Amino acid sequence: MLASIRTHYIEPIRSFNRAARLFLLMLLIYGVIYSGWQLFFNFYILQNGFSRDFLGLVNSLPFAAGLIFGIPLGRFSDHIGRKASLLIGFLFYSITLLMEITFRQPTMIIISAFLSGVFNMLFIISQAPLMVKLSDEKNRTMLFSLNYGLQTVAGAVGSLFAGQLPALFANILRVHADSAAAYQAVLIVSISLGMTALIPLWIMKEPPSHPTPALSGSLSKKPASGLTALTLKMIAPQVLIGFGAAILIPYMNVFFKYRFNISDSLLGILFSLSSLMIGIGTVIGPRLATRLGGKVSAVALTQSSSLVFLLLMGFAPTLWLSAVGYLMRTALMNMASPLYSAFCMEHTPEHQQGFVNSILNLSWNIGWAVGPFVSGVVQQNYGFSPLFVATAVLYFLAIVLQWRFFIREDRAMLVSA
Repeated sequence: MLASIRTHYIEPIRSFNRAARLFLLMLLIYGVIYSGWQLFFNFYILQNGFSRDFLGLVNSLPFAAGLIFGIPLGRFSDHIGRKASLLIGFLFYSITLLMEITFRQPTMIIISAFLSGVFNMLFIISQAPLMVKLSDEKNRTMLFSLNYGLQTVAGAVGSLFAGQLPALFANILRVHADSAAAYQAVLIVSISLGMTALIPLWIMKEPPSHPTPALSGSLSKKPASGLTALTLKMIAPQVLIGFGAAILIPYMNVFFKYRFNISDSLLGILFSLSSLMIGIGTVIGPRLATRLGGKVSAVALTQSSSLVFLLLMGFAPTLWLSAVGYLMRTALMNMASPLYSAFCMEHTPEHQQGFVNSILNLSWNIGWAVGPFVSGVVQQNYGFSPLFVATAVLYFLAIVLQWRFFIREDRAMLVSA
């Protein structure tokens, strides 16, 4: 047991270089602070008197921006380098978030939301290619999993902390704890503190690029048409999962708040536990992939298992049962994300990783560009029940496609390794 832990966890983590550790520190700070945004932005907009339709539009716009500019931003990241892209993306993403909660005019909120999507896309699509450069075949899966897991574990701490802040700022500002002013104060402080993540990012040195395209068994040994064919297969499941997530996940705080009437502090604890479960799951992911004989097998198992808990969450009659479904669904579904991302990057030449990663994020954003708005309309007229069913169906279709498209590639790569 101890030997297994040492081989599969301790040794890969110890082998990380300084740049990889600074990169993880940056994401750790990001995860702690921006959990406050996830927790309270929806409430801030609603408490300002805007409708759920408008909230849906605002939540859709960042992803619409990513959809429009994803490919040019991927090429831009390939051109200027990953560190520069992360710095530019993170700095201006933070600024546009501050704009979004400072302006009161609907037009300015919409513009700010759209711009936040542009810069956040640049920040996101530059991460996976950089992690490939910061790792090797022995520790790459662990780095991808920690990238995802540490953010969520940090988010657990952040959600627990942020859940107590509305009451604190309510006393300071002499307003009600669930007022727009209290939520705005929490969001401003969270974003301002989150910008300290720029420090380790600035210190980090990006390794030089190497002309060798990709890993053994990757597309570098295939014709250019093979790249297009496999990339198209990569994005198809992402479109389905993205739309399924977009119509439901952004509104989990609204679902629990209005379905079970829970307090902000209890909501913070629930989101904190959710992030903690994701973090634990993503650390288990690499070991699970090894035991099952590949990343795709692990992705299929965890995502399919999550569907039962998704439906439990949506239709459970009590808060505790719904919360159990929420926590388990979140852990199982998100456990697969870093594994799938690592699989896609391993099958892409280095000089095209920014482009392909932008395509993958673009495919995700197709659903998120319209999903939150559609969800707002459905919630207004029919409630949450149709959204849970639709998400389960979309996830199931995506799992089937992933298995059929990639199981042979995954097993072939395992044999060649």
